Amino acid sequence: MVATGSTVAIASSLLSSCGGTNTSASLPDDVQIVQRFPQNLVAGPLRLPLSLASGGGLLTTDGETATPDSLTARITRIDGGREDLIIENLTAPKHAADLAVPYWPFRATIDEPGFYRIVLDGGPSDGAAFQVFARGDVSVPGIGDPLTPFDTPTFDDARGVEPICTRVDGACPLHSLTLTEALQSGRPVVLLVGTPAHCSTGTCSPALDALIDVASRTGDSHAFIHAEVYQDPDATKLAPVVTALAMTYEPALFVTDAKGIVTARLDAVFDEVELESVIS
Repeated sequence: MVATGSTVAIASSLLSSCGGTNTSASLPDDVQIVQRFPQNLVAGPLRLPLSLASGGGLLTTDGETATPDSLTARITRIDGGREDLIIENLTAPKHAADLAVPYWPFRATIDEPGFYRIVLDGGPSDGAAFQVFARGDVSVPGIGDPLTPFDTPTFDDARGVEPICTRVDGACPLHSLTLTEALQSGRPVVLLVGTPAHCSTGTCSPALDALIDVASRTGDSHAFIHAEVYQDPDATKLAPVVTALAMTYEPALFVTDAKGIVTARLDAVFDEVELESVIS
């Protein structure tokens, strides 16, 4: 039996559609909060995707336990031996388009670095703790930062990365431009860093398929790029893009404006519905 109140974090590490009609579904007594975000949150707009577990396993889209269409939560600050409520009545819709495990992406703005806790209504009282860092303490480009130009592998020049795409159905079409060329094109850029063949959380493959679908509908208004995480088929050596972007997890999606400034970033888990919303 899973202990009530425990928290599980499954954001994938490199170094170590909204669905259903279950608006009234209640949370199981032994529910766990499963953190789907990496521990590199920066003060400002935050995205906090959560999944749920019960009975020793993740709740799935087609499982016996119904999951609600939305979750409500509050955020408290837990610095200095005290706990202060800072945000309440946060609501997140369920997302599960082509995903086995649904997630609920909470969004909030926290301007002060420190230690916080998100607590679900009807969930464990100790919620899920997380840290918010000052902007200069995290190297991964975030909202408002320029995306670092880098010559990602292309069909014409793999730049030592083989294969340039580990998609099961064959290399995706998002390897015609380098990131440097895309940033010089005068168009908004959408960059996905992820490895379908080696992603430990199983989210990279559906993320790439979703991006391909969105790119096919968006046309030439954006420059779309996919970059693999590993340089070799056995996943023993990290690809240079990981170092260039200071990545410690996957997948990650960066969206920029026409000047190359990051306007959105989706980490660890996202579906086609959320992906399309940040691009459009």
